[in-house]
Amino acid sequence: MSAKKVLVCDDSVTDLTNIKNIVEGEGCIVIATSNGTDAFNKAKTESPDIIFLDVIMPEMDGFEACRKLTQDPKTKNIPIIFVTSKNQKADRVWAQMQGAKDLIAKPYSKSQIIEKLQEI
Repeated sequence: MSAKKVLVCDDSVTDLTNIKNIVEGEGCIVIATSNGTDAFNKAKTESPDIIFLDVIMPEMDGFEACRKLTQDPKTKNIPIIFVTSKNQKADRVWAQMQGAKDLIAKPYSKSQIIEKLQEI
């Protein structure tokens, strides 16, 4: 796998660190942030290849960040994968309606994260 730039956004330090470690272990460059506002801004300036985004966060939740990212010409083609504890069918449908490519439910496995990296 060639080096990819990955934006990881989660307000949980544990999840942020875990996903960051998984992604770095695959040789990717990681940009980490803990809220949707920063994720939106960093996506515009850093142009990541993929975004792993939590839903429940302060300032701007993941759904709103996803909507803004998919509506912005600079970021609309970046695949967004939600990594969240929200795992009801309605959450998955809503995630897709916001523009996300997929949703990984917490607790997630290392292989689920790696699989999404390999798809881009």
